Amino acid sequence: MTALDRTPADLLRSALDTDPGRPLVTFYDDASGERVELSVATFANWVAKTANLLQGDLAAGPGDRLALLLPAHWQSAVWLLAAASVGVCVEVDGDPSRADLVVSGPDSLEAARACRGERVALALRPLGGRFPRPPEGFLDYAVEVPGQGDRFAPFAPVDPEEPALLVAGTELSGLQLVERATGDAEVLGIAGGGRLLSGRSFGTWEGLSAGLYAPLAAGGSVVLCRHLDRLAPEALERRVADERVTAPVVS
Repeated sequence: MTALDRTPADLLRSALDTDPGRPLVTFYDDASGERVELSVATFANWVAKTANLLQGDLAAGPGDRLALLLPAHWQSAVWLLAAASVGVCVEVDGDPSRADLVVSGPDSLEAARACRGERVALALRPLGGRFPRPPEGFLDYAVEVPGQGDRFAPFAPVDPEEPALLVAGTELSGLQLVERATGDAEVLGIAGGGRLLSGRSFGTWEGLSAGLYAPLAAGGSVVLCRHLDRLAPEALERRVADERVTAPVVS
């Protein structure tokens, strides 16, 4: 983080300027066996493409609300930063009927149909794979995002004082989010270059902070684990060692 970082998108830009080749998000799904590692540069590329999809094809902009119906996943992290880049407020597990658009995983498609705006579906398959058959009434993210531009510029500047995130009843502006994530990094024991392993859900601020925002603010990285409860204690110990985790595990 630098003194000029006032939004989550600023944090990502600073990370890209500092060390684009270092790992940022390493994702495990302990139900499927999937492992994906994204460097800062690769993650930022996914964010740029997703922000272009959001701003261009979906016509979203500052003041819009996006209901995010996704688990703790690397693609969820991409959507959170893409929305921040455009100025769209993300409501984690928000009510689709009250949102301007919805982004859904495969298990929440029926609930997502209540949204009268644009609907995007993610299969959450390994390596960002597409649905075998696209869900009716939804854009398949894996089909739409590859052709988007690798660079993103917002049509309007993002106001750091405007709402950026709503989770579990708490609304934060972009600036409040950055300040809170920076404080959390100290509490969680993440320093520059530090590495945190998190098995927390994204349904709370604590889960979002440990799984994305605090490591990003600290100039560190996260090992984000879904279904961590399926991992035996000895296997978790090996992962901590193999992934060179430096901060206490949060689950």
